[in-house]
Amino acid sequence: MSRPRIVIVGAGFAGYRTAKELSRKARGKADITLLNPTDYFLYLPLLPQVAAGILEPRRVTVSLSDTLPRVRLVLGEADGIDLDGRTVHYTDPEGARGTLAYDRLVLAAGSVNKLLPIPGVAEHAHGFRGLPEALYLRDHVTRQVELAAAADDPETCAARCTFVVVGAGYTGTEVAAHGQLFTDAQVRGHPLREGMRPRWILLDVAERVLPELDEHLSRTADRTLRERGVEVRMGTSVKEATSEGVLLTDGEFVPTRSLVWCVGVRPDPLAESLGLPMERGRLLVDPNLQVPGRPEVFACGDAAAVPDLDNPGQYTPMTAQHAWRQGRTAALNVAASLGAGVRRPYAHRDLGFVVDLGGVKAAANPLGVPLSGLAAGAVTRGYHLAAMPGNRVRVAADWLLDAVLPRQAVQLGLVRSWAVPLDTASPESAQAPGPRRRADARSGPGAATERETRPGEPAAGQEPEAVASAGEAVIAEAKARETADRKSPERKPVEWESPEWESPEPARNEAGGGPARNRPAPEQAGNHLGSESAKNQPGGEPGQGPGSVARTDADPAEGDS
Repeated sequence: MSRPRIVIVGAGFAGYRTAKELSRKARGKADITLLNPTDYFLYLPLLPQVAAGILEPRRVTVSLSDTLPRVRLVLGEADGIDLDGRTVHYTDPEGARGTLAYDRLVLAAGSVNKLLPIPGVAEHAHGFRGLPEALYLRDHVTRQVELAAAADDPETCAARCTFVVVGAGYTGTEVAAHGQLFTDAQVRGHPLREGMRPRWILLDVAERVLPELDEHLSRTADRTLRERGVEVRMGTSVKEATSEGVLLTDGEFVPTRSLVWCVGVRPDPLAESLGLPMERGRLLVDPNLQVPGRPEVFACGDAAAVPDLDNPGQYTPMTAQHAWRQGRTAALNVAASLGAGVRRPYAHRDLGFVVDLGGVKAAANPLGVPLSGLAAGAVTRGYHLAAMPGNRVRVAADWLLDAVLPRQAVQLGLVRSWAVPLDTASPESAQAPGPRRRADARSGPGAATERETRPGEPAAGQEPEAVASAGEAVIAEAKARETADRKSPERKPVEWESPEWESPEPARNEAGGGPARNRPAPEQAGNHLGSESAKNQPGGEPGQGPGSVARTDADPAEGDS
């Protein structure tokens, strides 16, 4: 008799935990396949530290192959699911298409960026959802400070070193807190004009920072930000974004080249494509995480609307803590459906929150005990080390080095602005250049300084045939000139040729390249203390207004992918 086939779509907090528990429980008695665009699990709570230069990118990534024994990893993105045929169709990173058959399916596709109908945000805002966006923001902030230091015009200098963050939830608060420290450290090496310093502005339509936490923690975060120099503006958001700056809802225009959007996310569109009952874009499931009418299909994490048994009539919020715990419940119930164990409904218990404010500052309330300052900082970092499924020693080593050595503020230039559009369905992967890319691509407030079309790629408004014809004509002309040169008696031999002379000049990093175009970024939660070993954050509550981050659960950890 053949072994049952289990396919898990997505390796975020929910998918990774499901695969890990099933791998341990099945012990080779089932074929477990994990479909994911990348070969790593991303620990989102520490992403702001990557953007601020504290942690190297690989520290927050955990290898799927190394940590998930007896699980087959398939790299690709799910394009569609045939429920009747019990197959998942996907496209791999090189464009090849494939199909996976299943006896049990776990949908843990997570969430993607959400765009609000605010003029200019699609073109000029930069999100903070995945590793490519964090790397881009790190480069962009460094570049803006360096350009501001070299600017002769005081207005240009001020605009370049002004950074606007929308959304005072966990992600926005942490990005602003770490960002202010990062840029302050940079200007010590690249002094700005006399009397100028980096300016960070945190906006939200809510009445206070971290509105879902108790007032003590909210006041702690607000006080820390203001003491650090961050301008905290509650009841205010963005009315319009332009290439020169942002117009706020209070009527003020702020010149800037950087708009970081940390407002909210929406469930992955894959769930909606199934044609099953939905709740605000999430797939409805029963307390056992099974899809009604489809007992072979389970869903968890941001893609699923899971009933909240502690609050009848409501659903658990889109947070990483819930995603992590739901992953374990999904694994147990999948095994039970195959005859191993008994089913159990999803239930949770809230044990507190931690929010990293940079340096030794944090806000936390483990087991309901409010903490701030050094004590909260120690609890926060201890929690992260305990929660991470890998890389603990490397993360601790980076923290130690950051405490005794200055940060390396350099532009690596690995991620360009067009590689992190906000409208992507895969924020975890940098996008490749293609037909969607505009010749005059912008990265945010401030256009790219050079054309970014590749050789042989049609420019805006140019037909592909015209490009091909022009290319053939150039090649023919070059061959003719080369033939004539060979026949010329005056032709002198070249004594030295550097390969660099024949290489195209690399495109410069965008001088004003800031926020990626297209869709608002997730509201990423801080960190939620829970009973599991690794549960926490980023993601966001869907459907909020600009800068709004209302949630039904005060869980700092959001997003599961």
